[in-house]
Amino acid sequence: MHCNDHLFSGLSADARRQLSRRTFLRQSAGGIGLAALSQLLSSPAPAATAGVPGLPGFPNFPAKAKRIIYLFQSGAPSQMDLFDPKPQLEKRRGEDLPASIRMGQRLTTMTSGQSTFPVAPSLFKFAQHGQSGMWFSELMPHMSKLADDWCMIRSLHTEAINHDPAITFMQTGSQLAGRPSIGAWMSYGLGSANSELPSYVVLTSFGSGRPDDQPLYDRLWSAGFLPARYQGVKFRNKGEPVLYLNNPPGMDRSMRRDTLDELAALNQHRHDALGDPEILNRIAQYELAFRMQASVPDLTDVSKESPEVLDSYGPDVKRPGSYAANCLLARRLAERDVRFIQLFHMGWDHHGGLPNAIRGQCRDTDQATAALINDLKNRGLLDDTLIVWGGEFGRTIYSQGGITADNYGRDHHPRCFTVLMAGAGVKKGLTLGTTDDFCYNITENPVHVHDLNATILHLMGVEHTRLTYRSQGRDFRLTDIHGNLIKPALA
Repeated sequence: MHCNDHLFSGLSADARRQLSRRTFLRQSAGGIGLAALSQLLSSPAPAATAGVPGLPGFPNFPAKAKRIIYLFQSGAPSQMDLFDPKPQLEKRRGEDLPASIRMGQRLTTMTSGQSTFPVAPSLFKFAQHGQSGMWFSELMPHMSKLADDWCMIRSLHTEAINHDPAITFMQTGSQLAGRPSIGAWMSYGLGSANSELPSYVVLTSFGSGRPDDQPLYDRLWSAGFLPARYQGVKFRNKGEPVLYLNNPPGMDRSMRRDTLDELAALNQHRHDALGDPEILNRIAQYELAFRMQASVPDLTDVSKESPEVLDSYGPDVKRPGSYAANCLLARRLAERDVRFIQLFHMGWDHHGGLPNAIRGQCRDTDQATAALINDLKNRGLLDDTLIVWGGEFGRTIYSQGGITADNYGRDHHPRCFTVLMAGAGVKKGLTLGTTDDFCYNITENPVHVHDLNATILHLMGVEHTRLTYRSQGRDFRLTDIHGNLIKPALA
């Protein structure tokens, strides 16, 4: 008998419920069974080794971090306006960038037609902060107070010069779309620590500096060729955070449970016939969605947060979908042991009108970022949480288009940019890497994107060369065939 059988549909609701659950979960050889209930649905065991003989267990060694909050600043923040001061350039304002500095390096189509490349020193004042003397722009009064918690890497470089391939490269280790994201790799390698919520959650927000900035694509948090259950679950920034969280009129939770049991039985029957593993992933995702119906409302209800905590994140915290609201939600996700939490904040692409636009972006992010770190610290969570703050590449010292006394723009610059890290396993108060007098080339301690990703995995207890997945006849990994640990940045 199955759920479409006329004999089954003719039974009373109680009899159907009893039969479907008992038969499906306990007796049926075609039920989900141990694999789907224990391994697929809620097992905290490492996912990469589940049922796959010969793969090394994860984590490979004791982890410094239990979870990651990745604050991705989409559009590329200007490093020389925020973190890497070059005051000596003021006397060269408007001069053409020397050819000996640019060395014929490639340009984007936005500036390739310019006859000159006028130097545009930052309009903003810098100061050193904390015992470490870390440099911050006046645009970051809150984050600068945490100078002795940050590890600032000013020598990141990448291979991509345009946004889409550069963001894809940061997230997946490849400029071409289709590879698993870093969060998906983490979910695959380490599994879930909370069966009621996804192991990988994505939050997005629009910047006030440039609201119509570069769009984001769901493939940036996809599982690529990994099983679909490892992809990031995006919470919406408008309306309900998760669609269809509430049951439709006339359906209660018990009826929803019955529906899923019957649907799972059908899917399992199909899997037995075809052997397609994605069918089991579908069952697992349906089950997670059911559990999220109970867990997400409590997660997103901030009414019990103290006024002091809410005030610390700034006035935008009460606006759903804002960066501040997402930072608070990130802390609440961290409390619930969600393994990988990623915030994407758009609006950093400042080809023109940079001074006003970057002021808006820093108003969005500075206070909320600092509040998140302090909030984690006050709750004893920062010691085992890794914070990463940064974008996909840097900005040129020369202006795109004309330059005036109070206005300029900057083009894409993959040669050097800045990323901040804090929390578990990171050396506090360290500034690593040096750029030349024009903030154009790296002169000391270059760090590649693959190195950053290798280090992030390391702090989670994963040896990046061992976290692989075979697809299309070869083994893939997040760092491809590259990647070295940023050893000076490790505590």
